[in-house]
Order: sequence, then structure tokens, then C-alpha cells
Amino acid sequence: MNFSISDVVMRLKLGKKKKKHGLRPCNGTGLPEGEGVIGIFDSDEDDEDFYDAMETSHGHVDSSDGANGNAPGTSAEDNLPQESSTTLIPRTSSRKRRIRIPDKPNDKANLWNIMKNCIGKELSKIPMPVNFNEPISFLQRLTESMEYSDLLNRAADCSTVEESLAYLAAIAVSGYATTSTRTSKPFNPLLGETFEYDRTDDLGWRSIAEQVSHHPPISALHAESDKWIYHHDFSMTSKFRGKYLQVFPIGNTHFIVKKTGHHYTWNKVCTTVHNIIVGKLWVDQSGEVNLKEHTTGASAVVKFHPYSYFSREPPRRVTGNVFSGEGDPKFSISGTWDSHMDYAKVTAVRGNTDDIETGKFSRLWSKHAPLADAEKIYHFTEMACTLNEPEEGVAPTDSRNRPDQRLMEQQNFPDANTMKVRLEEAQRARRKIREARIAQEGDSARYVPKWFSKELDEVTGEECWKYKNEYWSCKTTQSWDRCPIIYLQDEEEDTT
Repeated sequence: MNFSISDVVMRLKLGKKKKKHGLRPCNGTGLPEGEGVIGIFDSDEDDEDFYDAMETSHGHVDSSDGANGNAPGTSAEDNLPQESSTTLIPRTSSRKRRIRIPDKPNDKANLWNIMKNCIGKELSKIPMPVNFNEPISFLQRLTESMEYSDLLNRAADCSTVEESLAYLAAIAVSGYATTSTRTSKPFNPLLGETFEYDRTDDLGWRSIAEQVSHHPPISALHAESDKWIYHHDFSMTSKFRGKYLQVFPIGNTHFIVKKTGHHYTWNKVCTTVHNIIVGKLWVDQSGEVNLKEHTTGASAVVKFHPYSYFSREPPRRVTGNVFSGEGDPKFSISGTWDSHMDYAKVTAVRGNTDDIETGKFSRLWSKHAPLADAEKIYHFTEMACTLNEPEEGVAPTDSRNRPDQRLMEQQNFPDANTMKVRLEEAQRARRKIREARIAQEGDSARYVPKWFSKELDEVTGEECWKYKNEYWSCKTTQSWDRCPIIYLQDEEEDTT
């Protein structure tokens, strides 16, 4: 994006304070809006504005605006299973995890001071202060998409692939709910950064994520329980069209049921950030999530309806259908991506799949209620509060060990900003050394991810980043020799 710094300064609405919750509705749209920068000033980002764009563009909507109306009834039809969302995290573990983090400081970043110090500088080299971040990394945010992992357990237990697809459609939608009131961006992962999340003691699954590429930025995640395997890698492309920015995610999510061998995949939808230069920012989700079970051919299509000023439908609406391998509709799905999803069994079809009759709708998924005073802790959910909790025995590259992120969580913004710049400068230095070695030695000098490898998936025929099945055994023996040094130690910057 080729903006002059003076243009951006002129467009910023400086000196205005946000409301208490940091959100203000667009006039007449019922959609959120915000002020500030969408990461275009983040340093060391050259061609990876995607973390900045994506993490401010999943739709920041106050779910208390009443736009969704009453949810459909929750009575069962034909013995459809019910989803209960009364408990966020089952309390079956002896370990007590934290449910809050330190409150966000009240002091605001002075945008004018930031901007005037950036005049004449290259945008990609201007450091984005942590004041616009939240104290977790994108790898942790990626893991947070599994907040509603009970939907995966239910999908694995279903007697038919069509019913499993309904639950998987719900978790595909629920991944956007964690950002419905979150306007801050996560920290961009450093190359080689990892994040493990072990919840086998209470939730029955554990996951490992790694930043496998920096140019282009690619994050890979693998999670597993006794019932299922869940993995995906995430990258993107973007198009700036003057008034709005469109973000197109790349990569599929895979879900494999161990008992049956059923292999499901699905994609993500397009995110559009409106008024990127002039006016109030607001975000919309649009497009279709296409889910497929590759052994039976059963599928589902979930449509995210784009906002329309002339529509009487509630904003953020999602609708869809689940089909058998023969193409017959079996379930109908509806809801909003920031609140809930419901489903009903198809009872009759008139002529085509667009004209169907259903039984009563039952609740498939509901967003968890926010924590008390959530606005003071970046609108974090209970799960989000646990992500950066210090933990012994994790890899030295784990996001929990990232010093700038930890300093920010501890409310030390000045030192966090200083450390963030040093980490990014060290990463650029490592990259220059690596590029020089590649020029001399060839591809053998390229960076190789430690826990994931790029492979051809035997079911889909597509390339994806697959887990090497080595991390947890290395953790058991504390064998971390393969881990690169990406965080500063003893005031020395490692550039090897």
C-alpha cells in the first residue's frame, strides 16, 4: 500500500477519545467502526500486512446491540442433540488456571507524537507501538479459534457425517466470535516462534503451533485428542481498492475422526475493512465456507451475508445447508457469526434445494458470555486469559517467553515498546545473514521449520504443513537443541 505519511496524518482523527468500550456504531449500519491505524505502520512487515489487517478485520461488533433479535426455539426435533454453553471451561482438572490478566492501563498512545516522529520515514520500517496490541501473539490467537472445541467432540461422536458437518460448520463460524469485541491486534510471530497449549487434563486435547514462514507469513497449527486430529496452516492475500481492503485467507482446516477415518476440510471467508483511508472503519465478513467429507462426498455450504444498507435482515447473518453425498439437503443452518448458530432437520424438498421445509430449529452453538469488566482486559474471554499464562517446561521459542509481550501484559508499555523494536531488528539481522548464506550456499541454507514440514495431503491432494509428531516427546526429555534463539538473552542479540 503506497500511502504518504502526510496523507495518513491528515486522515487521522487526532485528539478524540474513544468511548468506554472502544466501539462506536456506524450511522445507520449497525456495524462497528473504529479509529486509528490498521497495522500499516508495523515494522518488519514489508509484505505481511496480513496479521495487522486480519486481526483488526474479523468484525468488532458489540453483541449487546440487540440486532440479532430472539434466537429460534431450542426444543429438539427428531432427537437432535442439544448444545449447552453454560460452562466455558470444564473444571475437572486439579490445576487452577487464571481467569483474568492485569487490567489495560488507562493511558492512551499519543498518535500525534507517533506520527510526527515518522514523517519522511519508510512506512514498513516504522515501529507500531504495543499500545495498539493485545498481549498475545497471532499463534495464540490461532489457538483461540478452538475455544468451542466441544463442537469437535460432538462432531466426532455423531452417527452420520451430515450431522458431523453441522457441528463443524458451527465451529467454523465460532472462530470469528472471539474477535467480535476485540479491536486490538496480536503480536506478529517471529520466524520460529511456537506456542503449545496442553489441555488434556480437562478438555482432552493439546495443540502446537509454529510460525513456519516469515516471507510470506505462514502459521501452522496441529491439535489432537483421543477422538480426532485438527490441523491447519494459515496465510493470505490482500487487495487494496482505495476505499477498502479485502483480505483473502489461504489454506484449509482439516478434521479427521480417528474412529471412522472420516476426513473433513473447510476454508475461511473474505474479510473487508471499509473506509481504510477516509471516515470511520467498519468491517464485514462475506463469502462461503465450503465443508466437505472426502470419503463419502457429503458437504455443507455456509454463507456469510455481506452487509447491505437496504436489507432488513440482521447484520452478520449466516445461513447454510448440509448435503448428503448424493446432494440431498439434510440440515438447514442459520444464525450470526458473532452470536449463535441453530440448525434443523430438513423434512421436505420442493423441486430444488432452495425450497425446503424443516422441523423446529435447535441451538447448535452460542457465544460464551463475556467476563465481568471485559473491556478492562482487552475484551479477553476466559480462554484468552489462559493463553499467555506463564508455564514451565515449554519450548524456549514459546510465545509465553516473548519479552515484549510479557512486559506489555505487566503494564510496562515503555519497556515493551523498546523490546519490540530490538526483537524486530534482531530478526531483520538474522534474515540478512541467512540471505547472504543462501546466495553462497544455495537452498540448503534456507530456514527449515522445526516441528512442521510441507507435505502433500493424501486425501485432498493439496500441499499443507503437517506436524512431524516430535514436539511432545522433545518436551518430555526437555530436548530443545533444535530451537533457534529468537528472543534476546543477556542483553545480547543473536544473529545466527
